[in-house]
Amino acid sequence: MAGDEVARRLADALGGDDVAVGLSGGQAYARGTVDVPPARWRAALAAARDPAVLDCDFFDWLGAVDEGADGYRIVAHLWSTAARHGLLLRCLLPAGAPRLDSAVDVYAGAAWHERETHEMFGVDFADHPGGLRPLLLPPEFEGHPLRKDFVLAARVAKAWPGAKEPGEPAAGRGRRAPARPPGVPDPALWGPDAEPGG
Repeated sequence: MAGDEVARRLADALGGDDVAVGLSGGQAYARGTVDVPPARWRAALAAARDPAVLDCDFFDWLGAVDEGADGYRIVAHLWSTAARHGLLLRCLLPAGAPRLDSAVDVYAGAAWHERETHEMFGVDFADHPGGLRPLLLPPEFEGHPLRKDFVLAARVAKAWPGAKEPGEPAAGRGRRAPARPPGVPDPALWGPDAEPGG
């Protein structure tokens, strides 16, 4: 079954005009993509798993994408071992309070992925069995390192190792202060060289 047909079948099973379908990836490896609102996340997962709809019996992975002010896009890749087709199921969570219902009772394999997504992006998964205890980072770690607003402390403590700073003009075009790499705060405002009250 082609990717667009997979996506359309799930959208038809869910019904409603709040479900969007599309394709993701190149032509030969395109995956059907279905976007649902957060309130329909679990229903979409259950429908994808239903043998009468898509029979996606294998939960491959779940992750998040920080889309800045728009929020966090949660992406799950599901696979049917019998029919040999895959699906990307996505939903967009608000930036201020990213929270989604846990999918562990639909796909047990989601447990590890939800813990990782919580730890790295700060997305809460309601009713996650066993709680969202740390998985990869030490218990004393503060923050969510894959968020775009996370301060990269190592970049403050150590100079940028490149031959030229990102954003620096090519040789012979005049000098200007080099741009800091993404995620690096102004050293005058944060870190060992910070000015008091800065």
